[in-house]
Amino acid sequence: MIARICFGLVLPVVAVAATTMSAAPSAWAQTIDPRREYAACMAESRSNPKEGFDRATQWLGLGGGDAARHCQGASLIGMGQHEEGARRIEALAQDVKANPVFRAELLAQAAQGWMLAGKAQQAEATLTAAIKLSPEDVELYVDRAEARAQHGDFQGAVTDLNFVLTRDPIKTDAYVFRASAYRQLGKIDLASKDLVTALELNPQHVEALLERGMLNRLNGNNAAARRDWLTVIERAPNSPAAETASRNLQQMDGNTAGAPKGKAKGK
Repeated sequence: MIARICFGLVLPVVAVAATTMSAAPSAWAQTIDPRREYAACMAESRSNPKEGFDRATQWLGLGGGDAARHCQGASLIGMGQHEEGARRIEALAQDVKANPVFRAELLAQAAQGWMLAGKAQQAEATLTAAIKLSPEDVELYVDRAEARAQHGDFQGAVTDLNFVLTRDPIKTDAYVFRASAYRQLGKIDLASKDLVTALELNPQHVEALLERGMLNRLNGNNAAARRDWLTVIERAPNSPAAETASRNLQQMDGNTAGAPKGKAKGK
């Protein structure tokens, strides 16, 4: 979901912003290229979100309209004010005069903020609203599956991922994510089947190897679990998957009771 705060919304929002620029109160405002200003503001929302927020606020006062509001929300999320950023982007999605697909994308961005704020159920509700606007966007279902898994609704996550895989039967990440949800539900055979498919599609997929290591550990095959986790660390040493694999190895080597748990893996 992180990638949703990006440049993908430049054209529709700038079109709205451009209609408000003629009312800007200064000569400087009248010379602003909305497309360029929006791209620069969104870039700053990621590289230096405090400056991005200040820039967006100034632009909003000069007639930046919905483009400036979007940059404000993205900057707030970048600053760690996840809930406020989510709230503002969700409000923008409700207000903006744009096509349903575009509004759904804004809601998906808001849902990212809710997730980062630790409000997975609010994220789920926001994504449900997005799906009503854009029911064929499989990425919205993947995002909602992540939100559902985060608040413990693993069966709901499986339902969403079933839909995704009927539309895109070679989406490796969805098989891995569904395997993780099946593991949490205790459906080990189904989880194993999904991981076989995922690794047939992409033998180098580190999240699939991480998850297979967890299943091997659950099945008491510590040697196989170790091989999988060491492979993850070797292939992607600086990744979150490698961090989890290292932690699981330490837990296993320390004879910690029980198999490693872990959140259902997302995209």
